Amino acid sequence: MGNRSLSLKFTIFLSLSFSLSASSCSFKPFSLSSPAPTTPKATPSDLLSLLGPKSLSSTVNPLVARELNSCFKFLVPFSPSLTKSVPQRPSNGRSLRSDRNGCRSWREEDELIWWPPLPVLELARLAVDSGGDPAAIHRALDPTIIPVPDVEGSKENRCELTRTPYGWRFISEELNSYLQFLFELIASRGPSVGLNVSLNRYDFFHGHLFIARDTGRLGILFHAKEYPAFDKEAFPYNMGYCQKGSNVKYDDSMNFRNILWLAPLPSNSTKVWEAPGVLVVLDAHPGGIIYKDIIPDYVDFARTIYEDDFGDVVVDVNYLNVGDLVPNFQLFIC
Repeated sequence: MGNRSLSLKFTIFLSLSFSLSASSCSFKPFSLSSPAPTTPKATPSDLLSLLGPKSLSSTVNPLVARELNSCFKFLVPFSPSLTKSVPQRPSNGRSLRSDRNGCRSWREEDELIWWPPLPVLELARLAVDSGGDPAAIHRALDPTIIPVPDVEGSKENRCELTRTPYGWRFISEELNSYLQFLFELIASRGPSVGLNVSLNRYDFFHGHLFIARDTGRLGILFHAKEYPAFDKEAFPYNMGYCQKGSNVKYDDSMNFRNILWLAPLPSNSTKVWEAPGVLVVLDAHPGGIIYKDIIPDYVDFARTIYEDDFGDVVVDVNYLNVGDLVPNFQLFIC
């Protein structure tokens, strides 16, 4: 988000920090009864492990695993069984090319998530082979600086949507196209799990590319519903310049604002691939384990999962409509 606009997480933090401080000082009466057994607290690492190979998913506490699995809303079927064919399939990856009518079948889209095009696989391998070094991913960027133009009247409102007023793209055009494909696929398939999003500057336009701390796996945590409209009852938070003009309604769909893409996971010791790619909406409904254990208390109203809880953040990926009368979506990596 821009430097001049208050982010969703920072705004909620200011609004709720006083109440959190007060509650932390509340008196708890002494009790002689022994505490009841509780389910271990889930961690972001547990979440990622469940979306990986059996060698990782089997390490998660069964009670935690059951609750986390109930909060996974897959946009593409989760198919860890595909690992049987992993050594052969990624040798050339899938192509982004569609048919002569510009369309892909549902199955072809699934395949592009499970086994992306070769440049995506190479980047995923680089993340692991580099020991999780973000600089290795940075070196895959084209050094050409691309200024971020006005986005749907953002400059008139003094709104800065991106981390910097300029961005880059990857050297590989197929890699850039794949990132655009992810945004489009999430928007088109979201309604199947209750996530209705629009590709615009108030709702769904960015994600955070990270390298998982424990495995080196490459992923993107997307955030939708970024600037809900101010509402005295439903959303009484002033988020600054970028919120002005928003028509994004604050409702139960906020529970689905965190969307996770994971690249296929390569082995760190052989050329074998251990798990296919994943695309899943993380259900953060109140009372669920993601809401209780992974979302910080001071942003629970916003349902925000932080990307740096998963690993080292490499870049922000922005998909912005820079067109005037005719939509013109372009990629800006900041």
